[in-house]
Amino acid sequence: MNPKIIHPDKSIALFVKEILVFESTDEYRCNLPFYADGYPGLLFQRSKGDFLISPHNKKMPHIFLYGQTITPITINIAGPFQIIVFKFYPFVLRAFWDIHPESINDSCYYLEATPHTDIRQLITELSSSSNCHNNIRVLSAFLLNLFNTKKDNLDFSIKQAILNIIENNGQVAIGEIAKEARLNIRTFERRFLKETGLTAKQFAKIVQFQTSLKQLTSKDFHRLTDIVYENGFSDQSHFIRVFKSFTGSTPASFNK
Repeated sequence: MNPKIIHPDKSIALFVKEILVFESTDEYRCNLPFYADGYPGLLFQRSKGDFLISPHNKKMPHIFLYGQTITPITINIAGPFQIIVFKFYPFVLRAFWDIHPESINDSCYYLEATPHTDIRQLITELSSSSNCHNNIRVLSAFLLNLFNTKKDNLDFSIKQAILNIIENNGQVAIGEIAKEARLNIRTFERRFLKETGLTAKQFAKIVQFQTSLKQLTSKDFHRLTDIVYENGFSDQSHFIRVFKSFTGSTPASFNK
C-alpha cells in the first residue's frame, strides 16, 4: 500500500519533512513494510484490531515516537485503520523530548512517558475524529507548540549538514560537510550522533540506499549496474550487500 504524501504546513516545515497517511476500510489483515530512510517520526493510529510491529511482535499504543529504522520492520494491522505519520528531520528528538536518539534506534518511545504534556487530551481529541485533515491539523498544532517552546535547543548546524547530505544523495565526503559546518571532524561527528542517533557516515549510507531503492522500485534503469554506479556504490557486490543489510533481501528478489 502506497501512502498519501502531504506537505507540512510552512509553520512546521523546518523540522517536519513530510506527512504520510495510510487508510483502509477493508476487514482483512494488512502488512506494511518499512525500511531505513533516515527520518524518525511521530505516528498516530486508529485501528479496529491489533496494531503490531514485527519482528518485535509488540502491540503499540495510539500515538508514539519512533527512532531511526535501521533493520526492516513490518506493521501488522487487523481490520480498518487510519495511520498518520509525521516524518521529522533527524535533529528533533533530543531537542523536543530530551531523548537520546540512539536509545530508540529500531525502537519506539511512548509519549505517555513525556512529562508536562497532556497526551491523554491529545489522544482523546484525535480519537474523537476520523477526519484525516482535522487530525493532521491537531498534530501540527501540537508540534508547533513544542517547537515554540523548545526551538532554542535545536542544533541548526547539524540541520544544515543533514540537508547537505540529502541534497547530495549521500554521495558526499563527511569531512567536507564538517568543514562547511565550521567544525573539526571529531566535534562534528560527536554532535551529529548526539542529535540524530546515527553517525554522519551511517546517515549518508541510508540516504544513498533510499535513492537506489526508489530507482529500483520505479524501474528507472536498464541494468542493475546503472543503479550501482549512478548511486556511488563501488561495485555491484557492494550495492547488493548494502541493500540486503537494509531490506533483508537482494535487489533481484526484492523487485519481483
